[in-house]
Amino acid sequence: MAVLGQGYVGLPLALAAVDAGLSVTGVEVDPRRHEALLRGQSYLDDVPSERLVAALATGRYRPVDDCVHLSDIDVAVITVPTPLTRDDQPDLGQVLACLDALVPHLRPGVVVVLESTTYPGTTDELVAPMLAERTGLVVGRDLHIGFSPERIDPGNPTFTLGNTPKLVSGVTAACRSAVDEFYRSIGVLTVPVSGTREAEFAKLLENTFRLVNIALVNEVAEYAHRRGLDIWESVRAAGTKPFGFMQFVPGPGVGGHCIPIDPRYLSWESQRSVGLELGLVEHALGVNRRRPEVVVQVAVDELARRGLVPPDAHVLLVGLAYKKNVGDLRESPSLRVHALLTDAGARVTVVDPVIAAPAHGDVRVLRGIAEVELGDVDLAILVTDHDDIDYAALVAAGVPVVDTRNRLTGTSVVTI
Repeated sequence: MAVLGQGYVGLPLALAAVDAGLSVTGVEVDPRRHEALLRGQSYLDDVPSERLVAALATGRYRPVDDCVHLSDIDVAVITVPTPLTRDDQPDLGQVLACLDALVPHLRPGVVVVLESTTYPGTTDELVAPMLAERTGLVVGRDLHIGFSPERIDPGNPTFTLGNTPKLVSGVTAACRSAVDEFYRSIGVLTVPVSGTREAEFAKLLENTFRLVNIALVNEVAEYAHRRGLDIWESVRAAGTKPFGFMQFVPGPGVGGHCIPIDPRYLSWESQRSVGLELGLVEHALGVNRRRPEVVVQVAVDELARRGLVPPDAHVLLVGLAYKKNVGDLRESPSLRVHALLTDAGARVTVVDPVIAAPAHGDVRVLRGIAEVELGDVDLAILVTDHDDIDYAALVAAGVPVVDTRNRLTGTSVVTI
């Protein structure tokens, strides 16, 4: 089989298939990642290098950098990113590139599965017609095409590919059966869905649900801060109700490859296909996008209380990644916080122990608090609360902290 894309979704899937006894070709076009795979060096927090080395040692895992190296595949799974364009439109460019690259390798009996998150209708209206036309194969008879959305939660060791129910669907009933059979063969618990559109919609619902609830708590958190209320205590108190309430907590915004992106796919498709504006979804997207501005305004207010303005201040930004203990910068609200602070004239130092690169664009990243002269810091903002950070040193130094994660306590800490 072939897995196109060896990121947070594709690499764990490829290794699970190897563990199940399959021969897998992992296609990764990023040259640095491809070289790392060949060396047995994992670049993912959730995949130990030892596991990658073991897979290579079996001889059943072969990393390649182009689909031209594929041969005799029975299953092809596409797991590449589906981001947004600069004008907030779905960008399926990487998916289309994968389909184009797969065409020469498709023959009767092959199963093609799209795992990349997308809008309802993509598999039926785009993927299947394109492959049928380019190959001359009949979908549902010669070629089985399906959609099975990824449900990977980076940094969460509790729920993995092996114990998270996985939706499976197909363009036809025969396609769905073929997709279902493949995933069950590698030990995945499957949940068949009647059609690909329903499965595509279900994936967007999952992440839109999270987006809207995070936006709700972020919006009322701003009210709570202005009113002098403890939003965190109130959320915990509401959470004692055993029914009808689900706890979501505030933060600096949303990041990653799912929550800031997927709901826009749904909103865009709704407007395009039926002319319906999903106002609640768009408002939730806006609330979360503006959250870094709220964080920076609180920081500016705290500086003002100390007689400082941003151009005269040294601000320590703790955590650059979008999520705790995950070295992923995609859509990270911390990047926006950094940009707003620097635009305001502040001198900003960044600490993040899990980001692999020493810099991101113009942002230089230090590994730990010990590298910072805390006596020279006027204010710290805790954006991403990685475990491997010396918070005790930060608090002991008496540095004023704006805490967006409710991680710290002390008279110098302002929690929002």
